[in-house]
Amino acid sequence: MPKKGEIEGRKRAPKGHFVVYVGRELKRFVVPTSYLKDPFFQQLLDKAAEEYGFDRNHHKIVLPCHESTFQRVIRVLSGQA
Repeated sequence: MPKKGEIEGRKRAPKGHFVVYVGRELKRFVVPTSYLKDPFFQQLLDKAAEEYGFDRNHHKIVLPCHESTFQRVIRVLSGQA
């Protein structure tokens, strides 16, 4: 049985964050909810909805890009680029 704060053996994202899965290996990233306001991040979410739809049973956001590309996006969004 998962511990408090875990879902299916995975820790929940901290308050103000959410989880996305990226790349062929579905690497898990925890990102701030503030990214949802960013137009480029919104395009990634729209592309994910187009390609994968949304499966209510899995509750995962899967983004259709390479892990290295997503890491660059995160650096830009966080102001580290």
